[in-house]
Amino acid sequence: MAKAKKEKRVQAVLVCGECGSRNYYTSRNRANTPGRLELMKYCRLCRKHTLHKESK
Repeated sequence: MAKAKKEKRVQAVLVCGECGSRNYYTSRNRANTPGRLELMKYCRLCRKHTLHKESK
């Protein structure tokens, strides 16, 4: 059997920093961005642009 390779792209869930809702799902390249994503995105519950951080 072939050895399983470690995936370079992983799924990431973005959580609003203010209300804690999980609004966005995206993927990131593990080799290029080793840390967690932090993006300014629109939260429809807060109804404004807030900082969204990647969760586990």
